[in-house]
Order: sequence, then structure tokens, then C-alpha cells
Amino acid sequence: MDISDLITPEGVMVPLKVTSKKQALQAMARCAAHVTGENERTIFDILLERERLGTTGVGNGIAIPHGRLPALTGMHGVFARLARPINFDAIDEQPVDLIFLLLAPESAGADHLKALARVSRLLRDRAMCEKLRGTDTPEALYGLLISNRASQAA
Repeated sequence: MDISDLITPEGVMVPLKVTSKKQALQAMARCAAHVTGENERTIFDILLERERLGTTGVGNGIAIPHGRLPALTGMHGVFARLARPINFDAIDEQPVDLIFLLLAPESAGADHLKALARVSRLLRDRAMCEKLRGTDTPEALYGLLISNRASQAA
């Protein structure tokens, strides 16, 4: 599975100017609603519900919020580089500035897990994260996200 299967240029937000986890999830739910055609509030509620189970702040300044929506027919992603890092209740207690939101159909099962693993591999690459943090346009960020094929084999 390629990152290009998950995200479109319209799903890249930079710089996202928010001051809290809730604001970040609201802004990303708004973008995800535009990309998917689904209801913004439904997306936001699913993301909040998932966060209540445990943080999706995976450490090293990265969060991967995710959820499943019954009406979706495919996987969708939204990526944001924040203007300033925020508290995301990450497992390493460090602020987050890179967020990859992943939405999957309710029936996705293993495909959802594969997509999460793919996003996780991409964002575990420290060199890639440095490039993402140093890029200021949505087009350039999108190009970086979809061009990193080296970590696919991992």
C-alpha cells in the first residue's frame, strides 16, 4: 500500500495554526470531511472516541489519529504540519507537530492495520520527518509524502 493510495494534495495542511489537540482534530476533521464527503462532526466524534481509548501521539513529535466510518468506501488520509508543536498527550510526553489522520471503512479490518503500519513506517524515518518539518507548501509536503518508497519494503 502506497501513501498515495491514502492521501491527495487536498488532504495536506501546512502550516496548521492550532493551540490544542482538540483544535487540531477539529481542523483535520473539517479537511477530512471535504476530502471524503462525510460529515465533519461525525469524523470529529470518531476521532475523539478513539483518543479516549488511548492517545494516538506515538512519540517523537508525531500523532496518528485514526478511526472507522461506516459510510466510507475507501481509506483516506489527511496530513498536517503544525505551525507550533502542541500537547497531544503523546506517549513520550513530547509535543506534536506532525499529524497523519487516517480514516477507514468500518469493514476495512486488516487493510486498516496495514495502512496504519505504512504510515507509522513513513513517520519513523527521522530523515523524512526532518524534511517534512522543513517544508512550507502543501504541494512540496505531498510530494515528500508520496515519494518515500524506500520504507515500503520495511
